[in-house]
Amino acid sequence: MTAESESQKKSYCLVGGDVYGYGGVILVPKDLHLFPNKDPQINLQFNLPDVGRAFNDFMRTREVAEFLSGALAGAMTKAVLAPLETIRTRMVVGVGSRNIGASFVQVIEQQGWQGLWAGNTINMLRIIPTQAIELGTFECVKRAMTSAQEKWMDTASPKLHIGNASLSFSLSWLSPVAVAGAAAGVVSTLACHPLEVLKDRLTVNPEVYPSLRIAVHKIYKEGGISGLYAGLGPTLIGMLPYSTCYYFMYETIKKSYCQAQKKESLSRAEMLLVGAFSGLTASTISYPLEVARKRLMVGALQGKCPPHMVAALSEVVREEGLLGLYRGWGASCLKVMPSSGITWMFYEAWKDILLADRRHS
Repeated sequence: MTAESESQKKSYCLVGGDVYGYGGVILVPKDLHLFPNKDPQINLQFNLPDVGRAFNDFMRTREVAEFLSGALAGAMTKAVLAPLETIRTRMVVGVGSRNIGASFVQVIEQQGWQGLWAGNTINMLRIIPTQAIELGTFECVKRAMTSAQEKWMDTASPKLHIGNASLSFSLSWLSPVAVAGAAAGVVSTLACHPLEVLKDRLTVNPEVYPSLRIAVHKIYKEGGISGLYAGLGPTLIGMLPYSTCYYFMYETIKKSYCQAQKKESLSRAEMLLVGAFSGLTASTISYPLEVARKRLMVGALQGKCPPHMVAALSEVVREEGLLGLYRGWGASCLKVMPSSGITWMFYEAWKDILLADRRHS
C-alpha cells in the first residue's frame, strides 16, 4: 500500500448499520461531524421596534405641535373668559336682562358665583378638541394650498378637454388663507358640534339639564344621534363666513404689518391686538347668522322652532326690527375680542415652544 492510500485511510472512518437496523458499512470522512453536541446553544435575537422613539418622533412633528398648541391655547383662554361666554349666550337667546351688568348680577343672584361658569366643564371639553382641530386644520390646509399653487405655477395647470374645448384650472385666484380658514371652520364644526349643543343646553336651561350626564341622556332619548347634531346646517352656514374672514384678516394684517415694520414676527402684544381686531371684524359680519342659529337651537327646546334659517331671521326682524339681528352684539364683542386675541397670543407662544427644536435644527 502506498503512502498516499495510507493517508486517505487515516482520513476516513467506518460507520456500521443504518437507520433501519440493517447491517452495512459506510466510509465517511472523519472531519464530517455526524454527532454534534447533545445540548447545542441556540441564540435567537429579535429586534423589536423602538416604540418609544417612534412616539417621540411623532410627537415632535409640526402637525402634532400645531394641534397641541391649539388645544392648550383654547383651554387657557376659556378658563379666563368663561363668565363672558355665559353672559353672551344668555343675551343672544333672550334669557334674562338685556343689560350686560344687570345680567351678571342676575346670574349671581340666581345661581351664585359658580353660575358664571355654568356649562364650563362641557365648554372646556368642547374648546380643547375644537381649537386643536381648527388651528391644526388651518395650518395643514394653508401649507397644502400654498404648495399646490407653487407647483402649478412651475408647471402647466391641469386642463379638461371636452371635444375641441379646453378648460384650464388655476388656483392663482384662490387665497390659501381663506380656503384654509373655511376648511378649519367646517372640519371643527363637524367634529365637535355635539359638544356645542350640550354646552348651549347646560347654559340656557340648567333646570332641565342640571348635569352633563343628564343632558346627554335626555337629548339622546328624545332625538337619538341626530339630536346631538341639531342645528348643524345653520351652524355651518354661520361658521363659513366667520371662519373665513377671521383667519384671512389675522394672516393678512400680520403679514402686512410685518412687511411695513420690516420684522419677521409680531410681538405678543401685537398678536393680542391683531387677533382681537380679526375677531371683531369676523363677528360683526356673521353675527346675524349667529342670532338665527341660536334661535333655531333654543326654539327646539320651546317647541316653536322656525323651519329654517331664513325664517328665523325673518322672525327676529318682525319681532324686534333690524336691530334685533345684533341683539347681544356688545356682549359678543366683549367675549370675542379678548378670546380671539388671547387665543392667538397663546397659540403662537406654544407653537414657538413646541417647534423650537425644529427651527434650530
